[in-house]
Amino acid sequence: QVQLVESGGGLVQAGGSLRLSCAPSGRTLSGYTMGWFRQAPGKAREFVANINWSSDYIPYADSVKGRFTISRDNAKNTVYLQMNSLKPEDTAVYYCAAGAMVLMRRANDVDYWGQGTQVTVSS
Repeated sequence: QVQLVESGGGLVQAGGSLRLSCAPSGRTLSGYTMGWFRQAPGKAREFVANINWSSDYIPYADSVKGRFTISRDNAKNTVYLQMNSLKPEDTAVYYCAAGAMVLMRRANDVDYWGQGTQVTVSS
């Protein structure tokens, strides 16, 4: 069974930066699209960004475009989310995701989830 293990969340002031990392344990997800979703209290889980295996298809949610950068290192079997210019509205639990589809825009598109890591941005 594949488990996605996230790290890098925390508390940061508005305008600051954080980097999240995620790697699967159990086996390598060769060929899989990786991505990040987030869920704020009282809200539905929402798409943040995806990156396909070859890193040539990288869609972002409009709310994070220009501030967040997703990347992956297939040799290290790891995906990253660099978050800059953070805003209080970015506060949420961030979930790593993996799936066989090229684009995972909905939660139902995801095959594997991480346990989530809390990101809190203070004003």
